[in-house]
Amino acid sequence: MNFNAEWYYLADGLDGLLDKPKPGRPNQLSPHQLEQLKKFIEKNAIKQDGGRLIVEDIRVYICNDLHVSYSLANVYRLLHALDFSWITSRSKRPEQSDEAQAVFKKLPDGNDPSHPGPSST
Repeated sequence: MNFNAEWYYLADGLDGLLDKPKPGRPNQLSPHQLEQLKKFIEKNAIKQDGGRLIVEDIRVYICNDLHVSYSLANVYRLLHALDFSWITSRSKRPEQSDEAQAVFKKLPDGNDPSHPGPSST
């Protein structure tokens, strides 16, 4: 335990270890605007024509629709504050067929011990 935590614990007990309000510039977006941003991200995360929503798209949305200017670094900070993770999977092509993938996955290739390939006897 570092000195500050120990001091807060001794002064205030367990409540002294709870997070304190952090100083700094307040958020430029209102709670309503943050909710609007969250809905935009959820709606546009996967594009119908293929591809993904990128941070620059979100920055432009904030600037054009919410009328607040943010740098890319601050957009990432906002995403973190809204509980979004910016780790994404590869995007799907619009013409990709889920049925064709399911059939392909069921083909035994001999590499999977639960699906041995054709015997070579």
